Amino acid sequence: MAFGISTSCLYPMETEKSLDTLGKIGVKTCEVFLNSPSETTPRFAEILNRIRAEYGIKITSVHPFSSFAETYMLFSAYQRRFDDMLEFYKKNFEVTAILGAEFSVIHGALTNAKITDEEYFGRFAKLIEEGKKSGVKVCHENVNRHLCESPDFTEKMKRFLGDDFRLVFDVKQAVRAGYNPLDFAEKFKNDIVHIHISDHTENADCLPPGKGDFDFARLIGIMNSVGYNGDYIIELYRENFGDENDLKQSLLYMQNL
Repeated sequence: MAFGISTSCLYPMETEKSLDTLGKIGVKTCEVFLNSPSETTPRFAEILNRIRAEYGIKITSVHPFSSFAETYMLFSAYQRRFDDMLEFYKKNFEVTAILGAEFSVIHGALTNAKITDEEYFGRFAKLIEEGKKSGVKVCHENVNRHLCESPDFTEKMKRFLGDDFRLVFDVKQAVRAGYNPLDFAEKFKNDIVHIHISDHTENADCLPPGKGDFDFARLIGIMNSVGYNGDYIIELYRENFGDENDLKQSLLYMQNL
């Protein structure tokens, strides 16, 4: 188990500069968020690997930039589009493997997707199988306004996929969807393989850890109860903090809990 920071916190700084910046402030565990097609290539992965090696960073997970369009590209009623886009995701999985990351993070479809649950789960199963070919575990995240924001939908998906179901749990996304994040974690603690953390108050739903009211110790306790050995990655939006020192202080806060 380790605490780390996502390169997405520094967006729209370029991905390689974000990773370098995190390395300079002493971050040793990262999630990498790829932000354009040219970044989903082995050549770009090697640029990131040089930075990773320089600072001794472990990259735990990789986020494809195409998450904003997965409803249309992967989970629409048009099967051929899914078949074509599966080739693009194969490239993402290959890059994920080159970076030494274990997980590829998928947001999935918006709640208004025109596809049956069974079709949705079947297509996600195909993504999982392609990920396996690269040695990558494809995971679903509980993103607000997406189907997996719902514990009921997530439970149904879990039953369909069985042992292949893996959840990336995001605290702020649970808050934004109107669910108690600790209850969500308790329900799916055996399926969570990766965690995105942020703090919040009654009036602000995304703050740096240590700046809000969230009970991180209880979350860690829930996950420790099932032997969770994954990472906790700070994932904020750029407007949620001042500068890199704020990120560093939040990381130290989590490490000192």
